[in-house]
Amino acid sequence: MTASPLDIRVQDIDHCGIIAGICDEMNLVEQINRLLGTHSQEIISSGQVVKAMVLNGLGFVSAPLYLFEKFFVGKATEHLLGEGIRAEHLNDDRLGRVLDKLYEAGLTEVFVTVALCAARKFGVKMDSLHLDSSSFHVDGDYINNTTAENAEPGGIEITYGYSRDHRPDLKQFILDLMCSGDGDIPLYLRVADGNESDSAMFATIIADFQRQWQIDSVFVADAALYTEENLQQIKHLRWVSRVPATLTAAKMLLEEMPADAFNDSAIPGYRIAPSCSEYGGVRQSWLVVESQARKEADLKQLEKALIKKLSLAQSELRQLLNQEFACSKDALIAAQRLSSKLPLHQLAHIQVHEVKKHTKRGRPSKDASPSFYYQVDATLKPKEIAIAIETKRAGRFILATNVLDAEELSDDDVLREYKAQQSTERGFRFLKDPLFFTSSVFLNSTERVAALAMVMGLCLLVYSLGQRALRQALERAKKTIDNQLGKPTSTPTLRWVFQCFMSIHLVTVAQIKQITNLTQERQWILQFFGAPCRKYYLLS
Repeated sequence: MTASPLDIRVQDIDHCGIIAGICDEMNLVEQINRLLGTHSQEIISSGQVVKAMVLNGLGFVSAPLYLFEKFFVGKATEHLLGEGIRAEHLNDDRLGRVLDKLYEAGLTEVFVTVALCAARKFGVKMDSLHLDSSSFHVDGDYINNTTAENAEPGGIEITYGYSRDHRPDLKQFILDLMCSGDGDIPLYLRVADGNESDSAMFATIIADFQRQWQIDSVFVADAALYTEENLQQIKHLRWVSRVPATLTAAKMLLEEMPADAFNDSAIPGYRIAPSCSEYGGVRQSWLVVESQARKEADLKQLEKALIKKLSLAQSELRQLLNQEFACSKDALIAAQRLSSKLPLHQLAHIQVHEVKKHTKRGRPSKDASPSFYYQVDATLKPKEIAIAIETKRAGRFILATNVLDAEELSDDDVLREYKAQQSTERGFRFLKDPLFFTSSVFLNSTERVAALAMVMGLCLLVYSLGQRALRQALERAKKTIDNQLGKPTSTPTLRWVFQCFMSIHLVTVAQIKQITNLTQERQWILQFFGAPCRKYYLLS
């Protein structure tokens, strides 16, 4: 902020006006205040603090949460958050108290309430919901104030577990996320222990969500959902899941399904072959899918595997050929054992030779009795059947669903829904982006870490809603904006739009406000956002 004798103030607004407008359109502040309560003596309400955290989180600058107050220095804080609110009101103490209140209110309950309200306001379709989880690693030690006696909903244990980030050396927590197939909108979020198993919780999450919120959707998940116990738990719901390739029945089907059983899918690059199953005591349809792109990739991997496995097999064979055995039977058993354990090769032309050996040094005497040992001689050759099976399985996987009515969910629909599982994967990539303020979680209590994770989800919710609304507005108007390469696009990312709005300022002269650097390009983009966004740029 700068000042002069003429009472001129210049404050940054940049893309924060768009974020603030989306928050207003989804009633974020009102929803949080209703859930957490307000106090007449508060200068800034809990809802306004959460809105400020979303502005900080979507700032895409190196401003982690411990620089929260500094993030708003020089920004049009009062314009964005409310009359009388200044940067110093957004201090660590106020921030921490709001995180505590979010935790006490129940993080999943708060998130789902806000998300479903926003989704309905923005007209998000909830025909299908996609569930997945990911790990978030943390640094340092964490104080867990939750014990078995005073456990609160949302409490987590930050500990070691299977790391999706390939950092087993770091402690972590798990984030469960459920997104709509329409616009990748997150509708459910749950923070869990760092060592929690997906297969142990996915069915419970789906069943509890549907029971509490009464949303009639097709629930889509990866192979972690597909266990006998889980299928029994959600048999009254509609679901689509990937079948683990480790199941005996799945292995057989992948290997034995003939090529002429496949038909071209309506989705380019895929062929499909339906089958039936009653795995876990649930009537269901299995769909063997063959992806051309994945098949090419799998075959390349198979070529690399053959070269690698051959090198390993040659090394093991050399060890066997140098080994001495007490009898020919032992030598033959060792050869057969090695041949059977090799995955893609086998021993051929196996022979056992008897070798004389004198134990004493020098030339043996005429009456000396030699000892004997036995050695193997063999060569390597490919296991043609095993390689043929791997070649046949290349690019194939199995999907399952208990929706048996083809008019309700066709085979192509099953594949389409599973491909839309990328909605949650894109959400996790967004949350783990190094420019996102949650890339390093540093709070000193598990309760606040869990609450911050929920705020991370709110940032994703605001971002996804804004991007979806922008793309829909462009599609309705049959218009485009320029992308990073200067080429027209009707599907821009919101991040690119944010970059386009750098160096926009709110200038106040004698209490009269105006926006600077609002170029024609920026005004063109803003017309595709709602009035709540445009008002921050004084356009409506």
